[in-house]
Amino acid sequence: MIEQATEFHYQALTPDLILDAIESIGIYPETGLLALNSYENRVYQFRSDDGKRYVVKFYRPHRWTDEQIQEEHDYSLELAENEVPVAAPLIIDGKTLHQYKGFRMALFASIGGRAFEVDNLDQLEAVGRFIGRIHQYAAKQPFVHREALNPQVLGVEPLNYLRESGMVAPSMAHAFFTVVEQVLQKATTIWQGQAFKSIRLHGDLHPGNILWTPDGPGFVDLDDAKQGPAVQDIWMMLTGDRQQQILQLDTLLEGYQEFADFDPRQLVLIEPLRALRMVHYNAWLAKRWQDPAFPMNFPWFGDLKYWEQQTLAFKEQLAALDEAPLSLF
Repeated sequence: MIEQATEFHYQALTPDLILDAIESIGIYPETGLLALNSYENRVYQFRSDDGKRYVVKFYRPHRWTDEQIQEEHDYSLELAENEVPVAAPLIIDGKTLHQYKGFRMALFASIGGRAFEVDNLDQLEAVGRFIGRIHQYAAKQPFVHREALNPQVLGVEPLNYLRESGMVAPSMAHAFFTVVEQVLQKATTIWQGQAFKSIRLHGDLHPGNILWTPDGPGFVDLDDAKQGPAVQDIWMMLTGDRQQQILQLDTLLEGYQEFADFDPRQLVLIEPLRALRMVHYNAWLAKRWQDPAFPMNFPWFGDLKYWEQQTLAFKEQLAALDEAPLSLF
C-alpha cells in the first residue's frame, strides 16, 4: 500500500472531466451521472448510447499501485470466468485500467439488484455457497502485489497514524490509546497462536457489498482484496446475539462447504478481526479528513462524545476477546 499525500481531494474530478474520461475509452453517456455510495474512490452509474448501464470507478490516487489494482482486476476476471457472479472490470482496447489526466479508472457493467437480506437464511446459504466457490478458486495461488491482512497492517500501523494525527480529543487520548493498545496486544496474541492457511480474499465482504439479483447474489467492490484467513470473508455476515450468529454461521458454512473446506479453528479469529477493523476504521477517517467529503458525511468524528463512545466500544471489545469463540460443535 502506498498511502501518501493524504491531503488529496477530488475537487479536480469535475463532471466535465468525468464525461471526457469516459468518452476517452469509447463509451458515450446519454444520461447524467448517478454518484454511488463510495468515499474511498469515486463511483458513478450511467447509461450509455448503446442502451447499457455502466459503472465507472475513479481510484483514489496514491492508495494502490498500478500493479495492485491490476492484480485485483485479474482476480475479478478469473472469478467471473469461473462463473462467480462478481463485478469484474470490462476489457477495453486490451486493458482494464485506464488513465485520464492523472486519474486511474475502470469501467464495469452495472449489476442490478436489491439489498441482500442477511436475516434471510435461504439467501445466506446461497451467499455461503458462492463464498465457498470464491475461496475454492482463490486458494489455488496467492496474491503477489496485494497486501496481507494481519495485525501489523490493520492494527499497529493505523494506531500509530491515529496517534500522530492529533484527531483524538486530548482529554480522552490517554484512556483511548491505553485500551486500544490492550486490545491490539490481546488480538495479536490470539492471531499469532493460530496456524491458518492464507488465501486470496474479497477482503471487505459485508452485506453492503452484496446485491440480490434475479439469479442470486452478486458481489461488488473488491477494492480491499487481500491475502488472509478465509473467515475474514464470513464474519461480517454475522449479526444479532450469539445464538443468532451461530445459526447464521451454520447456514453460511452449510453452503460454503459444498465447494471448499472450512477450518473451524479459524473461528477464534473473529473477535481479533473485529478489533482490527475498529482500529483501521478510526485511522481511515483520520487519514481522509482533508477530503471535504469526510467532514460533510462524518461530522461527529473528532467530537469528545465520539471518543468517549469509542473508548467504551474498545473496552467492550477487550472483554469480547476473552470470551469463548463461536463454535458449531
